[in-house]
Parts: sequence; C-alpha cells; structure tokens
Amino acid sequence: MNAVLRILFGLAMGYALVVILAWFFQERLLYLPHMGREHIGTPADRGLEWEQVDLETEDGLTLDAWWVPAENARASLLFFHGNAGNISHRLDSIRQFNRLGLSVLIVDYRGYGRSEGSPSEAGTARDARASWRWLTEEAGASPDEIVLFGRSLGAAVAAELAVALAADDNPAAVILESPFRSVPALGQQLYPFLPVRWLATLDYDTERYVTAFRAPLLVIHSREDEIIPFSEGEAVFEAASDPKELLVIRGGHNTGFLDSEPEYSDGIEAFLEEIAGLRRN
Repeated sequence: MNAVLRILFGLAMGYALVVILAWFFQERLLYLPHMGREHIGTPADRGLEWEQVDLETEDGLTLDAWWVPAENARASLLFFHGNAGNISHRLDSIRQFNRLGLSVLIVDYRGYGRSEGSPSEAGTARDARASWRWLTEEAGASPDEIVLFGRSLGAAVAAELAVALAADDNPAAVILESPFRSVPALGQQLYPFLPVRWLATLDYDTERYVTAFRAPLLVIHSREDEIIPFSEGEAVFEAASDPKELLVIRGGHNTGFLDSEPEYSDGIEAFLEEIAGLRRN
C-alpha cells in the first residue's frame, strides 16, 4: 500500500510541476520572437516598392514596420502577423495583397524582429494603435479605406483594434485568417490534461471582440489547419454580426494562403468588392 501511495504521490507532484511550469512559461509558449529574429529579405525581392518606417508607441518604444504602396490602390491594409518570425517572413502575403490593389503597412510587435521591447497582451494592443496612428496621420489614409488584417495571433490583435476604434473610426473591413476564440479556449483544446482556463493570464478573446464592432468581416480558415483547428475559426465567424463572410481554404496553418491560390485571392477580392465596397480604381 505504501508503495502505491508513493507512486501516486510522485505522479501528483509531477503533474503539479507541469502545471506550475505551464503557468510560469505561458508567455514564452505564445510569443515566439526568437524563431527568426533576422530579416531574410525585403519587398524588393518580390519586385515591390517599399519604405522602412519607425512607429512610436504611446509607451515610448520604436517598432519596425514596412510601408509597401500599391499602384492605384483601392485601400490600405494594416497587417498583423502571427506569433513567430518577423515581417520579412511575410513577403509572399505582401505580394498577394499588393496584387489585390492594397497598399500594405506591416509591423513587427514589440520584441519581434528589429522592434524594441518585449511582447505582452497590453503591448500588442499599443503596437496596433501606433500602427493605426501612422497610417491615418502620417500616410494620410482615411479610416473608411483601411482594411485590418490579422493572421493567427494577429487576428486577435486586429479584432481588438477594431473594437478600440469602433466608437470613432470604423475601418472599411476586417479580415481574420486562422483566428482562435481565445487563448484559454484554444489552450484547453490543445492541452486537455491541463486546467488551462484556470492558469491562463493571457486572454486575446477574439470571439468576444467580433461581437463588439460592425465593420464587414471576412474569416478565413483551412479545414486542414494543424495548429489552430477549423472549429476555432468557425466559432469566431458564428459569434460575429453581419455583414460577414467565411472563406474556407485548404493547406496548413502557415501555408494555406499559398496552397489555396487562386481561391484565396479570389475570395478576398469578392469580399472587398461586394461586401466592403472597396472597388478597384
């Protein structure tokens, strides 16, 4: 009996240690700026004109960003990327949006790439607001000609910004690719053996955010997404108010936007034209 109790005690202590480590390191599990800090190229490698931009946040940090204008642009797209790598890993996406007639401002969150600071949930919200300020004040973009785009973690950042703007400056549209409902909900699904909902200090409640703005919404998700299940994006779409569209694509979490061409670009084109009212010049 004592041997059984010792085994059970050891298992309980091991589980408690896993729980403590998961709580302590949760920000390091979500934010992965170290996975590719160095730039691997520039938009010029895709034949695009571009400008490096320094964005100043309200708490005094400098963020690295790129401004990639499109010829005869129909609108500007504010691009928030996922939780790993940096802006230089999104060159193919920038080219896709440029071909859709969208000028692109893409920013590295604090602690990512060449941006100062360390990432946090409050910090990414400040980074998003700094990006919006530059786009509207320095680039002179009208709010009703700005599309917010976020992929994966960036979907939560974009949706939160849309809520923050809702009282004054609604964007023309919001596009969320591979979104999750919230960090606790996704974490509980990915790690069912852990009490994630009790442990999580991060929120990123995309499912709630989409109920609080009225800009036209496009949700894009692959049924084959191996990191964020399709059901997460489906739940975000169901929670949102009209007008909204769901674009189902194929391919992996990090490659679906390429694997699904031309359906991916055609779907965005139709949304911009028919739902957001952003027609080509």
